[in-house]
Parts: sequence; C-alpha cells; structure tokens
Amino acid sequence: MDRTRELAAFLRTRRERLDPRDLGLPPRRQTRRTPGLRREEVAELAGVSVDYIVRLEQARGLRPSADVVEALARALRLLPDERAYLFDLARHRPRDADKLVTTATPPLARLVTDLSPLPAMLLNHRYDILAWNAEMARLLVDLDTLLPSQRNSMWLCLMHPRVREFYLDRERVVREGIAHLRATWAAHPDDRALTDLIAEFTAGNEDFARLWAERDVKINGRGRKVMRHPEVGVIAVQFETLRPLQDPDQLLVIYRAADEESQSALDRLCAR
Repeated sequence: MDRTRELAAFLRTRRERLDPRDLGLPPRRQTRRTPGLRREEVAELAGVSVDYIVRLEQARGLRPSADVVEALARALRLLPDERAYLFDLARHRPRDADKLVTTATPPLARLVTDLSPLPAMLLNHRYDILAWNAEMARLLVDLDTLLPSQRNSMWLCLMHPRVREFYLDRERVVREGIAHLRATWAAHPDDRALTDLIAEFTAGNEDFARLWAERDVKINGRGRKVMRHPEVGVIAVQFETLRPLQDPDQLLVIYRAADEESQSALDRLCAR
C-alpha cells in the first residue's frame, strides 16, 4: 500500500477515462493509441508542465501542493469523493490522525439499543462493528458468537459462509463497500490495522482483489439492499448511515423495511 504509487495509478486511470471531446479540446491529427486524455492535455488544463505529470504518474517521489491537487482535480473532472481521495493521497486534507476509534462511545451504544425495533449498528472507519442491537443480530448473524476480529461488516460480507451468500445483489454491495473503504484508507494512512485488513482481503478474496484494483472511490451513506434470510425469506431494506458530530469517526447504520412484505418478514424474524 504505497501512497505515491497509488497516487500515480489513480491519476493515470482518471486521465484515461476522460473523453477529450467532452472537455472541448481541439481534435488532434495524430491517432490516439491509448484511451482518454494525453498527459500534455492534462498538463495544459491543470497549468503544470508535462514533465511534472509524467513524474507524478511514474511515482517518482513528488508530493504535489494543495494548489496543484486542486488544479488536477478540476482538470480530471473528479467527483467530490474522488477529489477528497486525491487530497488524502497527497496528505493535504485536515484530519484528526490520532483518533482511531476501537470502542463504541457509551451514549451511541445506548442509542443503538434504543433504536429497536429498527435494526441498527455502530461502525468505525474500518467497518468494525462496535455495537449492535438484537434486531440487527437476528437479521445478519449472532455477533456474540464471533471472534472480535470477525465483527467487521466487510469481513462478514466477504468471508462468513452464511453472510457472503446473503445479498441478492452481492456484486453491487461489495463494490460499494470497497469504494467506501478505499476513501477511508486514504483518510487514515497511519492506521496499520486497516492496511493489514485490506491486505488480508486482497490475498484471501478474489472478488475483493478484482474490485479493489478498479480504484472506485465513493462514500455511500444511503441505499437499498435485498437479502435472502434463511428463516423468513427475502427482505428488502433501506439503510441510512449517520455520522455524529461529537464522534465523527463512528458511523450509525440504521435499517428500515423497504416494503410491507419486508416489514412483515422482519416482524416475524424479531418475534422469534
């Protein structure tokens, strides 16, 4: 997990995905042998030299200033999450680097319990599950039976024999989780446990390794998941992820039934 090489690869992939026609660039006589923009076109749009772009994409030790990062983000038409990721790679985003949360804040843990009968859980930036209520345990898996190192929502989705077959649209769920995890990794460069977790997933799961290599970056705090529960059948949920102002490195995840049939299934499951 070399940040300089990741910065180089990220810039290169974002340059290659752009269509020069969409940026209003004049047509070139020379045939393009690679997709996307040429390095000289990015250099012109960002107001830097071509040699600077070459050195960045070859991971030759440059650390661009915040002004250059902003210019590159504009030139490459980065989306907000991608822009934040680029700033994180260049180590320019303000952050509380020492605050690596591993236990739930007591008021938030009580809130998770009070949210019943809505399934709810509290995560840290690594996706470690710090607190959960009975409804979430009934819906996913009895977290009390797992080792502490296994109480991680990404680990469950990738490695747990039951949960890995849980989602009907597993590819999308995993892809979105990885895109969020990549942004988190850039925001916490000194968290060795997070880096080790990503290395474990990359070595032990082909889906993770394939999707991680695509370098998607997206923070998805709201959406829909459809699950096939072994006891009550298909359940569709809407999820909402909230970040408390007092504890911004903890994420409160709340599920709600997406339709009447799913609500009925949840009611039957939690009544058992």
